[in-house]
Amino acid sequence: MATGTAARTRTHGLVLAVLSSVCFGASGPFGKALIEAGLTPLQATWLRIAGAALVLLPLAALLRGPAAARAARPHLPRLALYGMTGVAGAQACYFVAASRLPVGVAILLEFTGPVLVLAWARLVRRVRVRRSAVLGVAIALIGLALVVRIGSGLRLDALGLAAGAGSAACAATYFVIADHLAGRLDPLVTSTAGILVAALALTLPAAPWALHWEVLTAAVAVGGHTAPGWLLVAWLAVVCTVVAYLTGVAGVQRLSAEAAGAVCYTEAVAATLIAWAVLGEHLAPVQIAGGVTVLAGAYIAQRALAARPRAAADPVPTLVP
Repeated sequence: MATGTAARTRTHGLVLAVLSSVCFGASGPFGKALIEAGLTPLQATWLRIAGAALVLLPLAALLRGPAAARAARPHLPRLALYGMTGVAGAQACYFVAASRLPVGVAILLEFTGPVLVLAWARLVRRVRVRRSAVLGVAIALIGLALVVRIGSGLRLDALGLAAGAGSAACAATYFVIADHLAGRLDPLVTSTAGILVAALALTLPAAPWALHWEVLTAAVAVGGHTAPGWLLVAWLAVVCTVVAYLTGVAGVQRLSAEAAGAVCYTEAVAATLIAWAVLGEHLAPVQIAGGVTVLAGAYIAQRALAARPRAAADPVPTLVP
């Protein structure tokens, strides 16, 4: 009976982690459209996260009430670190890296985060990491390099490389903290607190007072179509941030930081497919092969990393009361 429950929990966690990756991957084409329309990368990031905060704050107040603040209070230091790194840092560092390096290199650097998670599990938690898990991550990295076609147009920039390494470290922190809070704080409270911290942290560097607000009412070009700027911001805030972080945190809590980190490689595949569908960017045969390789590597790593056992008295929290 317990084995069946654990298997269902892992299955649900896998579904949530993949959904989170798809939602995160859906941000690329629409964020790029807003930046090309006149926003800076940090301004686009701030609008995305601030919009998500405006959605999550009333939602948490409605579904959790004062209990949310009481539950979060003992975990404030970790929640602050989560918001500064796993949300604000990961997003900001990635955009800086992408502005100074080929996008493919920036993505590959960010997705070395799960490798850092495995290193943290082995060196800090003293968890035995199976060779097949390491092999799965290595296979996924090779596939990811094929998806983003890393060999084309490579340029090295010290600040860009540092930012890419920073995005990887922030992504690793996201998985580790979400895993630590499993069973202690539910995904809604964790995501709300983290995104609120991130929105506040990015306000000064994003300088919203200098933002070209007319972009929100203008028709922004997205591939061969146009859409109101505010609609793109709403998509980024609700789908690519609120849904992405809620399902991501819930997925980590049902799997483990290591397993969810391996599954997140599907985000690069999702981003490539969505860019093809929205922007008409055609996939080369090598990219299709790379996508299959990414999925194979993520599957091998996920199968190798057993979910952390949870006590029956310490159930995984749900998104609704």
